[in-house]
Amino acid sequence: MSEQVDKKSAMSEEELQDLVAEADTGARSPGGIPRKVLLGVAAAWSLFQLWIASPLPFMVGFGVFNDTETRSIHLAFAVFLAFLGYPALKRSPRHYIPLQDWIMAAVGAFCAGYLFLFYNELSQRPGAPNTQDVIVACVGMVLLLEATRRALGPPLMVMAMLFLGYTFAGPYMPGIIAHKGASLNAVVNHQWITTEGVFGIALGVSTSFVFLFVLFGALLDKAGAGNYFIKVAFSMLGHMRGGPAKAAVVASGLTGLISGSSIANVVTTGTFTIPMMKRVGFSAEKAGAVEVASSVNGQIMPPVMGAAAFLMVEYVGISYLEVIKHAFVPAIISYIALVYIVHLEALKANMQGLPKPGVIKPWLQRIIGTLFGFIATAILAMAVYYGIGWLKPALGDAATWVISLLLAVVYVALVWVGSRYPVLELDDPNAPVVQLPETKPTVMSGLHFILPVIVLVWCLMVERLSPGLSAFWATMLMVFILLTQRPLFALFRGEGHFGAAIRHGYDDLVEGLIAGARNMIGIGIATATAGIIVGAVSQTGVGLVLADLVEILSLGNILLMLILTAVLSLILGMGLPTTANYIVVSSLLAPVIVTLGEQSGLIVPLIAVHLFVFFFGIMADVTPPVGLASFAAAAISGGDPIRTGVVAFVYSLRTAILPFLFIYNTDLLLINVDWVHGIVIFVVATVAMLLFAAAMQGYFFARSRFYESILLMLIAFTLFRPGFWMDMISPPYQELAPTELMAEADKLAPGTEIRLHIDGTDEVGKPRSFVAVLPMGDGATGEERLTNTGLEVLEEDGKLLVDNVAFGSAAQKAGLAFDQSIHGVLLPLDQPRKEWLWIPAFLVLALIVKLQRARLGRETAPAAA
Repeated sequence: MSEQVDKKSAMSEEELQDLVAEADTGARSPGGIPRKVLLGVAAAWSLFQLWIASPLPFMVGFGVFNDTETRSIHLAFAVFLAFLGYPALKRSPRHYIPLQDWIMAAVGAFCAGYLFLFYNELSQRPGAPNTQDVIVACVGMVLLLEATRRALGPPLMVMAMLFLGYTFAGPYMPGIIAHKGASLNAVVNHQWITTEGVFGIALGVSTSFVFLFVLFGALLDKAGAGNYFIKVAFSMLGHMRGGPAKAAVVASGLTGLISGSSIANVVTTGTFTIPMMKRVGFSAEKAGAVEVASSVNGQIMPPVMGAAAFLMVEYVGISYLEVIKHAFVPAIISYIALVYIVHLEALKANMQGLPKPGVIKPWLQRIIGTLFGFIATAILAMAVYYGIGWLKPALGDAATWVISLLLAVVYVALVWVGSRYPVLELDDPNAPVVQLPETKPTVMSGLHFILPVIVLVWCLMVERLSPGLSAFWATMLMVFILLTQRPLFALFRGEGHFGAAIRHGYDDLVEGLIAGARNMIGIGIATATAGIIVGAVSQTGVGLVLADLVEILSLGNILLMLILTAVLSLILGMGLPTTANYIVVSSLLAPVIVTLGEQSGLIVPLIAVHLFVFFFGIMADVTPPVGLASFAAAAISGGDPIRTGVVAFVYSLRTAILPFLFIYNTDLLLINVDWVHGIVIFVVATVAMLLFAAAMQGYFFARSRFYESILLMLIAFTLFRPGFWMDMISPPYQELAPTELMAEADKLAPGTEIRLHIDGTDEVGKPRSFVAVLPMGDGATGEERLTNTGLEVLEEDGKLLVDNVAFGSAAQKAGLAFDQSIHGVLLPLDQPRKEWLWIPAFLVLALIVKLQRARLGRETAPAAA
């Protein structure tokens, strides 16, 4: 009876696609010539992005644009498609485009493209906009805000308007947030004519990197990789306890590699996974919550990370590979923990898996087979790595062509292998009987889909190409696959209809180009509008004001500051897309956290702060009452959306706890960690997160007593942050009076890091206190070692003053400057390794395991008898 109710209340496939369209690609679907214009412009946008990313413009000497021009054209496409694709109101027509929308689309595209069309004229009058510039900028800002409202909803538009209003109304604001204000010409020039506002870094990242990765994902999905990933996950995990839910987590993680949208992830995998989860015993709300938690986490999974990875490259000033390295461990740990949560839910409810064809191998045989697969893959990877490393110097300029030919041969061979197995058809999730696909045929049928991902990773990791160029070559391989896979399958299977297969492949390519562009409308608009906020922050100096305000609210406490930041990220994320939320919060609060950390003696790397903000930004897609992903999942499951969101939030607490942990323990981000230590950290942190999940679920080997859950929490905390307890047992630093520094310097070896409590002023003359970390230089005596840091000090009236700081020295890099006062010195002490505290933690864990297994044995004994 309840299943019938669920089916009746669940949305149809067409309604679900409309839900995705409203959120991601535009809900309007006109016919006739308007449809051709809409789709044609979308395809043209994708082709333009491929053109500017390729080496061709430089080879032929045509179509070479600078960064400002490409951003202008990029935004013109986004605005034009936003007005054509998104209706003004819910009651507005969906099946045709009103005249006013055509006019706004054309005018908006002209205003956005103004920097490209009049680039030479604008470059001759920098900082002095004329009347035409002002009119175009004002109209463009209004139309951009309207496009934002249509594509992303009112919140981002309202926030941008508030910051614009604040820019003009500075003199009339209360004392703490007042500023001198700005004229219309100054705002126009800053926000629209230069690259400080709308056409700033965020839009530049959208233009250079994000579009190509989104297009790559759209083409991969159009080729059938999305369905392949889902089937592979189900064939491997579906027979386990709660197997469909575990498969949903893995499938959503794989889909998240090629998609930057939580809602699209939910609908793509959820239409298949949620009914299966319900079939093995999950309630509608829990099935939807598992899908939401796993789909939203797809955005923290490298390499795409919902476009935030590319923004971090620009904002933090580190390479793309560094961002991926720092984000990888938390993302993997979070997914492993979600699989474990699903397992615990299945244990609590005594769920079973779905029937699997064939004989299920013993677990030892499966482990040996998996290990053999890993070893074979590693040997193959090494052979490819060293083989190509040998080919490149041996063949010189011809190496590229030879490697391309070898890649083509491998691709054809994988398609031939796939053609020996049945086609992976899309299943009907509402079918009465569900039997899992066999693992081997499923895996073998789509191995060629892995090649583009390998090419992408190879270009990024080995060739060290830029993210944009890496995505370009991977996308070009996807174009080749889309055009050839159907004809090759038809040839190898002897199906005939070769011409129809070629036409079908061409249609797939065009549809993929269109889908990629339409998926980018919201991101392009969001990055441009977030640029208004960033521009207002830089023009008004509100960032410094906000820093003071947040410091007052947090009472200078870094933990309270992090909690405030997390709450603000969640609140903003309820109405802003992830990318815009990340841009806004990181621009406003990332520097504040770093500054407060310095004042309290906690040196917080900037990448840790940006990842902290990003993790909480994506949580807003889960959190009621506005979590859009939860509403999408509830629409599929037929469950209550608020309850679905609440359960999904509980499941996502493991994601919420990670940012706090890696702020205090940057080892989790693999910062200054060698690979051996990195493996140990990964294993221990994974165990800690599983114990945290078990404590939250109240179930480990058996249902936990309340004190067992508390102990599991403490053990998890100890494994994550053993230094917290070690600092209590053995202080890490000895505090000295400043005047004792010179006397103690003789005892400090070169490279020893000392901490100095500094009083001084910032760049605008305001008092500032912070902690500087200074590594001792080389030298025979302590005085020489201190001098070789670039620091000269002067003792005066019992105080130690900074007398001089050498340019480019370690002292200058630490933030030291002339006339600062050193009011405290911390020297490092020999402290036992913090990892020793893992031993008592594991002993307590062993005790809990013994207690629970004994209790489980007593509970199951009568049933066995």
